[in-house]
Amino acid sequence: MIDDAERKGLITPGKSVLVEPTSGNTGIAMAFVARERGYRCILTMPETMSVERRMMLLALGCEVVLTPKEKAVPGALAKANEIIAGLDGNGFMLQQFENPANPKIHRETTGPEIWRDSDGLIDILVSGVGTGGTVSGISQYIKGSEEHGCPPLKPEMKTVAVEPQEQMLITDALGGEKIGEQGPHKIQGMGAGLVPKNLDLSVVDEVVPIHSDEAMK
Repeated sequence: MIDDAERKGLITPGKSVLVEPTSGNTGIAMAFVARERGYRCILTMPETMSVERRMMLLALGCEVVLTPKEKAVPGALAKANEIIAGLDGNGFMLQQFENPANPKIHRETTGPEIWRDSDGLIDILVSGVGTGGTVSGISQYIKGSEEHGCPPLKPEMKTVAVEPQEQMLITDALGGEKIGEQGPHKIQGMGAGLVPKNLDLSVVDEVVPIHSDEAMK
């Protein structure tokens, strides 16, 4: 996503400030690249994210701003927008949840790698959903996507998306029923409190919810 923004002339090292809401995974990668290329990086994240993630980000030179857990990633997004508004036009948000460069890189790299390393024998792809980029890009590459110029390699492959039982938004988006109480959860890196625009629901065959307590076992 940073490569894409640089190619388009949207950001400049030493001048642009990368501001992004994150639950940690993409944020760590962003902080690493920002440090290497000379960008100031400010990440907003729910206060439920682990101390280990926060320390990793700080060690990479990133500024971390915590937001209320009840508001999940949408709360972190609102805070990121607030920060950008105060940066005199130098702030830039990569928008990992809707940036098309996100699933695109998985169509170009992760999908081909899995197809190659499995000798085309993959039958089922199971993936937790954070931004939706990974599961969408891989599935589009292997199942085929006319929209993205991907010929079908194995259209019968089954794609299973995993989300926290306490936040069954993808299940709901596909017409399924939520189970139990909905709200904050303890599974980090997925279940961001929204259905990402980068998640291609058309490639998802099944959604499996897992409760935080079960996941931690």
